Amino acid sequence: MTSRGGADAPPEGRARTVAGRARWLLAVAALAVALAAADTYVVVLALTDMMAGVGVGIESLQRATPIISGFLLGYVAVLPLIGRLSDLVDRRRILLWCLVVFVVGSAITAAAVELPVMVGGRFLQGLGGGGLVPATLALVADLWPPGRRGMPLGVVGAVQELGSVLGPLLGALVLAVASWREIFWLNVVLGLGCLAAIAVLRVEGDGPDARTEDDVTPGGRAAPRGAGSHRLARGTAYLLTGVAAVLTTLTLWAPEPLTRSIALGGPFVPLDPTSGSRVLTPIGLAAGAAWLVLAVVTPRRWLPLLLRADLLGATFVAVALGAVVLTFSTADPETEVLGEWGLWLLPVAALATVAFLVRQRTAASPLVPPGVVRRRVWPALGTSVLVGAAIVAVVVDVPLLSRLVQDTDETDAALVLVRFLVAVPVGAVLGGWLLRRLGPAVVAAPGLALAAVSILAMARWDRGSLDELVATTVPLVGAGLGVGLAIAPVNDAALADAREDGHGTVSSLVVVARMVGMVVGLALLTSWGLRRFHLEVATLPDPTDTEALLDAAVVQVQTVLTGAGVCAALAAVVALGLGLRPVAHASAEDAAR
Repeated sequence: MTSRGGADAPPEGRARTVAGRARWLLAVAALAVALAAADTYVVVLALTDMMAGVGVGIESLQRATPIISGFLLGYVAVLPLIGRLSDLVDRRRILLWCLVVFVVGSAITAAAVELPVMVGGRFLQGLGGGGLVPATLALVADLWPPGRRGMPLGVVGAVQELGSVLGPLLGALVLAVASWREIFWLNVVLGLGCLAAIAVLRVEGDGPDARTEDDVTPGGRAAPRGAGSHRLARGTAYLLTGVAAVLTTLTLWAPEPLTRSIALGGPFVPLDPTSGSRVLTPIGLAAGAAWLVLAVVTPRRWLPLLLRADLLGATFVAVALGAVVLTFSTADPETEVLGEWGLWLLPVAALATVAFLVRQRTAASPLVPPGVVRRRVWPALGTSVLVGAAIVAVVVDVPLLSRLVQDTDETDAALVLVRFLVAVPVGAVLGGWLLRRLGPAVVAAPGLALAAVSILAMARWDRGSLDELVATTVPLVGAGLGVGLAIAPVNDAALADAREDGHGTVSSLVVVARMVGMVVGLALLTSWGLRRFHLEVATLPDPTDTEALLDAAVVQVQTVLTGAGVCAALAAVVALGLGLRPVAHASAEDAAR
């Protein structure tokens, strides 16, 4: 009897089995992406409770900024490195490791009782969650041939955008019956479920299966796995990992029967009694030492792969992106453009960018291999930057307008935006479906034109506009659908023209371009809006007139939304470079997959 889907199975049955497994693998990976995307927004309602949980009062709200920026920093800074790694090893392995990091970060956040630990946990969550996106997009390129990727890419884009709706909703549901810590323990449970499913699922053609340099002999043949010193090194690594994990768990958990025990409580006594830190204890230092020893004795297993991926170049990119993110994400978009660190972080970002460009030209194996970014990848990156700027302006300034003119709190103001946020994933799926018959530019450009017209209509809203349900719903839905329509075409065109061994790299660059567009675009548009606000105030006969100041604030929002509409219009023009013809279909045999 032949096994189902095995080598002896009929070609038709085997093709159906492979296609079924590919869909299941994509479904699980998309669920993981949705989970990570929701985590970006899950703190919206839980932030004040999280602050209280680590001893930060509501009067010190600025101290909680790293809880948000830490996640964003982890999400963005290492994306190019993870994208490159996904081109060198099995995509599933990258997904698994990203999920491991995400689960560990969620557990640390859930157990945190001090701010630095919570920020570290959020950073790990962003690190793992951000890596899931390019790996999943590259997985689509592996499992579906050109011309058949539209719908899968649309699904991935939809679930990523759906996180902005599911995140606050998930947080509200959990907070209704439990504490904020259960939000992140739920992440652990769901993340472990995705981890187990991806570990079980295996599909032919789901990416390269490169080995680290220590696994390959000089002649290119695979070295014996599990023999001699290799087996000993692996066992040592597992042992050290287990010891470090146990010590870390005890450090963060600090079980009361141990901490209150006279005989066993010594390792849990803080070295600085005034701080009460669980980390600065003998057991906390022992945990840190265990992780340090693990990093020192196991580089032979992971360092060759990182060097192949250009660790130095990735470090320059991480520094540049991290400096940009911290510069703009720590600023209050209603009052300032740059955060308090911006004046010295931006020069650091510039120097790191120059260092990366030099590294790209001189490295034998650079982070972004030559020829990976070519043809339609360029307009895809440009479109992503502009779309990111347009989206973030709508997400920030529409609720701001609601708070200004309707005197609502943040939660009620955010509800105004739901119509836009729901329309984006709907547009993403629709855009993927349309790619079956139409070229990427034919789908993306009209969609972004619709978004531009809709956002420019929002820019005309005044103090009474939000009271008219229909008049506000049409532009919000139109903008969401238009932006969503562009998601799958951008990724489809970029993946179609990227080298086959660069799908992960290109996917990561598209995501990075959008995130950079969001953080930088918000700052530039806010700067323009604040300038208009101050010009309006300067013309007031009575600068203390609250009604006149409110009108000036509305003008500021209108200015920002006008800029967002212009960005969407420019994105529509750039999107014409994505190609008017449908992406070429593969052979019929490949398409059967």
